[in-house]
Amino acid sequence: MDLAVTAVRTALNAASHISPGLAGRAAFRLFRKPRGRSRLRPDERPVMDRAEVGEIAVGGGRAVSYRWGTGERPVLIVHGWESRGSRFATLVSELLDLGLSPIAFDAPGHGEATGETMTILDLRDIIAALDAEHGPFETVVAHSLGVTATFVAVQERGVRTERIVAISGVPDFAYLVDGFCAGLGLRARLNRELRGRIERELFTGEGDTWSRFSVPRTDTGAGTGAGIRTPEAAGASSFLVVHDEDDDLVDPAASRALHAALNATPGREARLLVTRGLGHRRIIGDRQVAASVRDFVVSGTPARAAAAPDPSPRTAAG
Repeated sequence: MDLAVTAVRTALNAASHISPGLAGRAAFRLFRKPRGRSRLRPDERPVMDRAEVGEIAVGGGRAVSYRWGTGERPVLIVHGWESRGSRFATLVSELLDLGLSPIAFDAPGHGEATGETMTILDLRDIIAALDAEHGPFETVVAHSLGVTATFVAVQERGVRTERIVAISGVPDFAYLVDGFCAGLGLRARLNRELRGRIERELFTGEGDTWSRFSVPRTDTGAGTGAGIRTPEAAGASSFLVVHDEDDDLVDPAASRALHAALNATPGREARLLVTRGLGHRRIIGDRQVAASVRDFVVSGTPARAAAAPDPSPRTAAG
């Protein structure tokens, strides 16, 4: 554990003994603030230089949007925590070659956007704003926290799409809080304080925070609530669920649970693509994954997803 994390852990845990409220406030601030901005990679620049750039006011900053193509057959791309739209450059190129119009963005505190903090509600509202301007989308492709935000945007903001690609999706909001606290080594008391502050300050008057953002879980034999349900309210009827077996941030079981829940809903069809050796982040730049997503976007039948997982690690592009 690096010295900065150790210092934060020690300070917050000590403060929680003296003033739980003060410690919870500090943890809440850290919870919404990315640790750093990922930079544009040289191999991403040629694709990003071709984009039409715009802005979206949201939360405490301005998101930056990127649009390619003619506007026909739009496909929305949603990045996750501490990522950026340019990480999907390989997929953008694949979609452009087929005459589609990819749309991506950098959320506040990420990439080229302003601001220092971001929440799942910011992501939801950015998705809704882009839907109002460019939708309906043929497909929404989302990664990590972006998967959670996409389902919430569909259910709560009526975002229109025919298909959803869920890559390395976060299973529920509690998973994020627990992972944050575990990563910093925070005490259980501080976890409870952080949850309470999230409920009071981030989701005031918005219902049950924890069930609202939950994927049905198979490890308990039952769904956890009303969040990312098998989305009856969604216009989407076709889904591609993608996860890497070596993901070190989000348990692949979360995507298996989502895949099963979607297929259990009448009128919905989901395919599962499992990769190996790509981890949580490299998966979105992998050329084989991008090709599978491309096939799904075009035909709704991801041919490569039906194949057995490659027993050997893949080499990620970029």
